[in-house]
Amino acid sequence: MPVIADTASWILLLSGSFFVLTGGIGVLRMPDVYTRSHAAGITDTLGALLIIAGLAIQSGLTLVTVKLVLILLFLLFTGPTASHALNHTAWADGLRPILDDAPDGRTDPDGTRD
Repeated sequence: MPVIADTASWILLLSGSFFVLTGGIGVLRMPDVYTRSHAAGITDTLGALLIIAGLAIQSGLTLVTVKLVLILLFLLFTGPTASHALNHTAWADGLRPILDDAPDGRTDPDGTRD
């Protein structure tokens, strides 16, 4: 049984690390704040979920697992909230998303700002 738990834990840890790394690369490669925030918000939340699940399997049924679950709940609420706050502030400051079919890349296709 410990071999199965170790294998499951390592699979979760490695897949969570993959998602976090992919999100970091996405932040570097995306063109504007909205797509960067989306890349970071989605992959970091999923990566944290998988990493903490892997750590919880490694720790067994102890107080450490309870603390890991509390950390996970905190991350599940604060990650999307921070991403939304960042995007809302960018929009309120007048930063518009980059659109491929727009003439200058930042306006709507008809040339207006809103």
